[in-house]
Amino acid sequence: MHMATLKLEKLLQALQQTTDTTIYNYTVPDVWNCFDYNPDKLIEAPHNELMVDPYDFYASVIADYILPNKEDDKDYTNAISFGLKRPKRNYSGGDWIKESVVYSTMIRTSAAWDHDRSGKLDLYNIYHMPETGTFVKMLALLPLLQKMGVNVVYMLPISKFSLKDKKGDLGSPYGVSNFDKLDPNLKDPLVGDALTLEEEFQAFVEACHILDMRVMIDIIPRTNSVDSELIREHPEWFYWIKASEYDQYKVPHVPELGETAIPDVENLEIAYQSPDVLRHINMFQYNPKAQDESLWNKVKKSKNLAKAIEQHFDLRVAPAFSDYINDPQPPWTDVTFFRLFLDIPTETRPFVDTTDRPPYILFDTIKANMYFGDQPNMELWQKLADIVPSYQRRFGIDGARIDMGHALPKPLLDMIINKARDIDPDFCFIAEELQPKLAQKAKDNGYNMIIGNGFVMEPRVWEGKLQEFMYDSIELPLPTFACGETHDTPRLAARDGGESLAKLLTVLNMFMPNGVPFINSGQEVYETQPMNTGLDARPNELYMLDPSDPYYKKLALFDLYQFHYTNPRRWELPNILEALKPIRKKFKKQLLDKHSFMPLYAHYDNQNFIGFSYFKTTKSNKENMLFVLGNADTWHEHYIRIDIRLLRHTTNNHEMTGKLLFSTHEAPRPFTQFIDNNTLDIHLGPGEVKIVEL
Repeated sequence: MHMATLKLEKLLQALQQTTDTTIYNYTVPDVWNCFDYNPDKLIEAPHNELMVDPYDFYASVIADYILPNKEDDKDYTNAISFGLKRPKRNYSGGDWIKESVVYSTMIRTSAAWDHDRSGKLDLYNIYHMPETGTFVKMLALLPLLQKMGVNVVYMLPISKFSLKDKKGDLGSPYGVSNFDKLDPNLKDPLVGDALTLEEEFQAFVEACHILDMRVMIDIIPRTNSVDSELIREHPEWFYWIKASEYDQYKVPHVPELGETAIPDVENLEIAYQSPDVLRHINMFQYNPKAQDESLWNKVKKSKNLAKAIEQHFDLRVAPAFSDYINDPQPPWTDVTFFRLFLDIPTETRPFVDTTDRPPYILFDTIKANMYFGDQPNMELWQKLADIVPSYQRRFGIDGARIDMGHALPKPLLDMIINKARDIDPDFCFIAEELQPKLAQKAKDNGYNMIIGNGFVMEPRVWEGKLQEFMYDSIELPLPTFACGETHDTPRLAARDGGESLAKLLTVLNMFMPNGVPFINSGQEVYETQPMNTGLDARPNELYMLDPSDPYYKKLALFDLYQFHYTNPRRWELPNILEALKPIRKKFKKQLLDKHSFMPLYAHYDNQNFIGFSYFKTTKSNKENMLFVLGNADTWHEHYIRIDIRLLRHTTNNHEMTGKLLFSTHEAPRPFTQFIDNNTLDIHLGPGEVKIVEL
């Protein structure tokens, strides 16, 4: 079967055919070279960097590392099946996520580097090259991800976003202005006009598929930028206030209710009686087209539409804010909510003084999963439901996380999920659900897993939250992310316990029951500065770096930022994760089977110990046992006695010897640390994890 030329091959050809003879002062971190780039073509630079020819370097990762894995009879341009032996029962489309290791990347930061060593990150350096990340540059990190066992590349938003009322140096990728277009900043000038931006992304997806990695994206169907490109044709899809009153726009406060009150019906009845709520909803105006369609038809042709609307109508799109009542967060000035219903919610309609008023943003109209109108904005719904299919058709992606999916009406959510699975029945959806108790609801809605609350629980080892999270996860109807940090939270290496805690949790997460290991970009090199201060942030979160660091007080989600890839311990976690790959592979079936798991407990009430066991039947009809034993005290060693009586009773394995397969503190060796048949006597150093097979 003849397969069409891949965009990846076209990209390789474009890089190889360059006639540029410049000798470049162009460096990359040495961790970007996990593909044995020709040593004759590189020069070791100071500070753990390599000096390379950029054209040849990125061409080599394609030619020497990626394409040799290509099989002639496979179509890598579409979401592909990796030949998984799926169980006949209890398998839903997209459940491959259960056996995945996910790497979360924000391309513009993950692949960013000060290539010309000017001391700062430039949008265009001395060679007129962007030092922020691109799809082409991200190819060089795929060997590093594969070394760590990653098989899902999950990307924060890659769509075109707005710079109006932007946050930070660059603006937030969550302020999407056009779902259908990619962020133009992800285009790489190295390729010139030989490939379009869309083709470069296609090449990246193909490269991931060739390496048996799946690709997932973030979609944001609940909000859009305040100068969304959809306004030009559909101003009625948005909420409007007077531009001249913009400075008075604020989140309404309800003094009768406490901070971050839930917007249930009882609280909303109280809210609607508040003078500040009435002040707020009275600020809203009808959209410009409804006010004067003839004038609108002229104004909408303006190049700077937002400015023209202000000039002719004195209108601006109203910013979004939290759906919790009295949430202390200010308005989110760069984004707004879509108007999902054309009328006021049925349940709260009796609380409104008059229904004859312009559409407004309030806690109930935000919470469209709970409060419905009688008139769905069906044309908008169709548009939102086609976001994922559009990326499937054009780029062959394998899955998506739905941002604020919990605030969408169930019929709209069904449309989004069903349309994607009509194209690819094995498409995966991740729910932005942080409450484990709502996992069943997420499953009923068609999701394959939840994000969960590991980022809050795992770092709180002294409160027993780590054990609670990891032991209780086995009972959840859907898997949850096994992680201690995300792009919205503090970094593990910046928590109490520092790099030792980050190492401990990164290892434990690879074996957490009913968990999907999740690595946040930068975590692998012990990054301490958060990407955002959105969740669980402490007052000093912005100040994790030394004031002399060029990225001091910067946040990767909004600013020019590069990760500290030259950290002296940059290879430690990648090497550890590489060592864990064969262990995970050997016990893969057991890690996915709830019935093969048993928690381990110390003889004495030791809050520092956490342990898992998994067992598998061998040809001799005995069951090999895998112990994962961790000391959550990152400061002190502990001698611990572990009761394995129930495990002995459950299995046929009564061996008194085994193998120490892995330790964060020592080399593999024979293992004989038993007091008797039912008690394991173990020494664990500060923050140590031992993995033992009997």
